[in-house]
Amino acid sequence: MTNHVLTAVNKGTATITLNRPEALNSLSLAMIRTLRSALDNWASDKQVQGVVLHSSTERALCAGGDIRFFYQAAQAGSCEGVGLLEDFFTEEYALVHTIASYPKPYISIMQGVVMGGGMGIAEPARLRIVTQSSKIAMPEVNIGLFPDVGGTRFLSHLPGQLGIYLGVTGQTITAADTLYCGMADLALEDRAVEGFKKITPNIYGDSRKEMVQKAHEIYGYENGLMNMDLQQSSLARMRPCIDAAFAQENISEIMQALNKESRPEFKEFATATLAIMRKRSPLLMQVSLKAIRRAKSMTLAQALRMERNLVRRTFEHGEVIEGVRALVIDKDHAPRWKPAQIDQVSDAMVEHFFSPCWPASMHPLRDL
Repeated sequence: MTNHVLTAVNKGTATITLNRPEALNSLSLAMIRTLRSALDNWASDKQVQGVVLHSSTERALCAGGDIRFFYQAAQAGSCEGVGLLEDFFTEEYALVHTIASYPKPYISIMQGVVMGGGMGIAEPARLRIVTQSSKIAMPEVNIGLFPDVGGTRFLSHLPGQLGIYLGVTGQTITAADTLYCGMADLALEDRAVEGFKKITPNIYGDSRKEMVQKAHEIYGYENGLMNMDLQQSSLARMRPCIDAAFAQENISEIMQALNKESRPEFKEFATATLAIMRKRSPLLMQVSLKAIRRAKSMTLAQALRMERNLVRRTFEHGEVIEGVRALVIDKDHAPRWKPAQIDQVSDAMVEHFFSPCWPASMHPLRDL
């Protein structure tokens, strides 16, 4: 157990409070194990009708996995360090599957920063709530990783090419953007979060649609539900440019399409996106693109098994270690990617990441 995850049951609702504010609730292995244990116990507890995930701080629900731990464990090179790293990803991905298949209503309140692993434990919820302060992202590519925790799959099912754009750029989006692309169901004013928690037992239902309808009927706009004009979200406004550029076959062609964008209303966005992509790992952008496209035809269990294989390959290659070093450890923001240029990335390099690390019968997530 850890005091970074607080649990309680009151009047039929089990609450999970992430309580590591100094690290924006970044997930440790101990936190993942506490979450899984609580959910497993509540699944068969007749006193628990539903579960609510929230944070002790308005600043963040969860900023992702503890990337300092990734770096330290990988750098240590000891059997214990490598073992803990392997356990982290295996158990984190298994937790995502548990949430996605949970037999009772599970509500995530995505207030503040929700990124990477935070999305992994929030996005599979039966009801996903954003607020005015939400900052949502799958930013793994920033550190030489790829969108994991089921991200390859849920990004693959976003409208048009939005999932590809978010996955290979790692860009942060707003509450309106999140609603627009279908990664959230309701928006609340920040002031309304505490009040909404009190009425959650009244909105439990068997489907997302049913719970959204009940929330509107019971809580209403007068209490802090927000009626956002989703067509004014930045993703909606830039959608024609995103869909045209990110439909290209590979990262090189995507970057060429952005460079050629000449429509006045999209030119600035295309130029800025191109500048962002030039800072990312060329290899991991291409791996991310391929993974998201592959995941579209997969079940969640299949996608998680693919991601578990990819994460092993990524640490073997070392790109993620270099990314964390540059962004978090040394903070020089000058990662030395290998290879350094997109035209140096071969199909064989990318395909190696998808080559099996284990026989199917030995895969760490074979039982999902």
